[in-house]
Amino acid sequence: MDRITRRLSVWRCLLTSVFCLAALLHISSVAAQDAQPRNPNSVERLPLPDPEFKGRIGTTFENSTPNYPMPLRAPKGSPNVLLILLDDVGFGMASTFGGPVPTPHMDKIAGNGLKYTRFHTTALCSPTRAALLAGRNHHSVGTGVIIEMGTGYPGYTGIIPKSTALVSQMLRDHGYATAMFGKWHNTPEPDISPAGPFDRWPTGLGFDYFYGFNQGETHQYYPTIYRNTTWVPQPKSPEQGYHFTADMTDEAIAWIRNIRGADPDKPWFNYFSTSGVHAPHHAPQEWREKFAGKFDHGWDRQRELTHARQIEMGIIPKGTKLTPRPKEIPAWDDQPELARKVYARLMENYAAYMAYTDFEVGRLLDSLRASGELDNTLVMYIVGDNGASAEGGLEGTFSEIASLIGIQLGLESTANRMDEIGGPASEPHVPVGWAWAMNSPFRWTKQVASHFGGTRNPMIVHWPKGFKSKGQTREQFHHVIDVVPTILEACKIAEPKVVNGIEQKPIEGVSMVYTFDDAKAKDRRTTQYFELATNRAIYHDGWVACSKYGLPWVTGGRGVDFENAPWELYRITDDFSQADDLAAREPSKLKELQGIFMEEARKYGVFPLDPRFVERMDPKVRISGAPKTNWTYFGNRVWLPEPIGPQLFPRPHTIHVEMEVPDGGSDGVIACAGAFSAGWSLYVKGGKPTFRYTCFEIADVTITGSEPLPAGKVTLSTQFTPDGNREGSGTLKIIVNGKPAAEGRLKRTVFRHGLEPFEIGRDSITPVSPDYSTPFEFQGKIDKVTFELKSK
Repeated sequence: MDRITRRLSVWRCLLTSVFCLAALLHISSVAAQDAQPRNPNSVERLPLPDPEFKGRIGTTFENSTPNYPMPLRAPKGSPNVLLILLDDVGFGMASTFGGPVPTPHMDKIAGNGLKYTRFHTTALCSPTRAALLAGRNHHSVGTGVIIEMGTGYPGYTGIIPKSTALVSQMLRDHGYATAMFGKWHNTPEPDISPAGPFDRWPTGLGFDYFYGFNQGETHQYYPTIYRNTTWVPQPKSPEQGYHFTADMTDEAIAWIRNIRGADPDKPWFNYFSTSGVHAPHHAPQEWREKFAGKFDHGWDRQRELTHARQIEMGIIPKGTKLTPRPKEIPAWDDQPELARKVYARLMENYAAYMAYTDFEVGRLLDSLRASGELDNTLVMYIVGDNGASAEGGLEGTFSEIASLIGIQLGLESTANRMDEIGGPASEPHVPVGWAWAMNSPFRWTKQVASHFGGTRNPMIVHWPKGFKSKGQTREQFHHVIDVVPTILEACKIAEPKVVNGIEQKPIEGVSMVYTFDDAKAKDRRTTQYFELATNRAIYHDGWVACSKYGLPWVTGGRGVDFENAPWELYRITDDFSQADDLAAREPSKLKELQGIFMEEARKYGVFPLDPRFVERMDPKVRISGAPKTNWTYFGNRVWLPEPIGPQLFPRPHTIHVEMEVPDGGSDGVIACAGAFSAGWSLYVKGGKPTFRYTCFEIADVTITGSEPLPAGKVTLSTQFTPDGNREGSGTLKIIVNGKPAAEGRLKRTVFRHGLEPFEIGRDSITPVSPDYSTPFEFQGKIDKVTFELKSK
């Protein structure tokens, strides 16, 4: 009997082994089938549906065959994609394209890749970025202006439509890891808040990870940083060597290494968008020292030097004319000695920022070389989202935020603090003359979409495994909307027709892959419109017709007479720099192109045209329905971007605080908005209630209560009554428990105060008042703070 039992046991083991082997073979077969990429190139609906179950289900697991879903995989051999975008870099700034600032890392990547010298942007930040990522024109994606100027017209809301999915989602839904580092500037301003919604933040638009800032600029030593959707403090102080450009580079390198450590085969998409060299121009001291005395010859001579170098290098064709200085820009030689000294120092700092940015981009590229990933990484390196910026005004400025809101601080302001230029206490910007020089050989600057000084930015493409050409120049006419179709073709991914159930607008760009190994290939982009704040241009079959209106450094009161602005005409196949205006000689051609502009403008949502600039920066423009007149917050831990918080100055208003002061008193910030250069703060110091208004050192006021606050429950109020003038001056009263405690005059107020948040209970980043150091948290209890607008 034992022998029979043993034989049966052996047979059972053999049968079980056979069954398990068969099951394993079946599982392996099923798994092998499912392991194939489930994102064939022809897919036109994203995201892909869940994979079909290909196993077998019995009544128990023993007579069933599992089929675990395989992860989404990009096609084998798919390249990584590194999209680098610099900020406010003119065509003639970097040495790679004939400029005066040494950019050895850019030189290196260009020497092993391709340089594009007829590549174009939109002339402004948010519009270029939205068009870049969507592959459609900036008005088509609701971004005809920067997000801080959004208005209630389809081409200008600052809201990227769900019908224009970004390349980040296309790549992610085909198996790519995706991340964005640096300047985003494409979330509608009202959505930049803890309440969201977050579907138009980077992580809601196809990026798995985001580390950077949301608005148009940030302080490089004291940035406002988000990790995904949450504000995070900077990891160290400027005294410890902190600079945001280095920080974002460290984060980007770490992200790539972690992706590769987790999955050796997964391709990635990294959108690396530096804040360099957008103002405020912040360069570490050791970099500034490298450029001492390098620009004493001035902006007129610098343009001549750059122009000659560009011709020598073959960046621009022989015979290209250097366009003359506009009459609105002063000659260098006409400037007083002090002015020349200040302007040269501002330019040294600007150049240092560019060189430092090149160094940090180089660190990222070197990390890819070291890991062996660079050869199969499609690098598309766009040298500026627009031309160099003239927003610093004719004299430059120590605080460009003041310039943006229409306050010119004057030469003396900068001269008095020259040694601080580029450091943490500054927010500097070069004068118009240097911006114009950095755009050599073209006319005009950033914002001016009618001329190449605003729209022609160099680009470099590098991909050793993708094409054979090295160290060559490409002269086909292309635009920022052509980047997405180039990436899709290189990655062998089809343009989606439906994304998240929403039918998509067709991509409006054309791929540039045809140029990679064919320098003489015929242009495939034959028409392209340009428009920014009524500066208009149309390119068609080698011709450009254009009309400029206003001056880019005059941000307010531009008027509305743009329809009478003159038009110019250029044959750019023979006139690289738009030097010879043919409008008078070719009126019929001009009329033809004006007609084409109108057609394109209607097609892509350009109308209505609007020349206003600073007027559109008022957050009330982006509020649906009646604007709010009161705001209430609870507790000591409120943190909001300033445009989301109470909109107080220069309007009449009250602040009313219900709080508890502990025995022995409690110092700290009750509420504040803004930063060290401009802002307001209501705080307690030495037990006394204090109000500080900081306005670029031209109208700084501190009003202090006469008596310390009593212990226990306290009501603390302020009341501001404006004078009704352009300066926004007025009287501010401090009231404690219903009794007057102090009164003072605010000499000037503004409607927004820069880059830092509105807070209750602390001042987190830089102190609005020199009376305290951040965060200066209030140690008592804040029950409720109410802000209310009043009729005068």
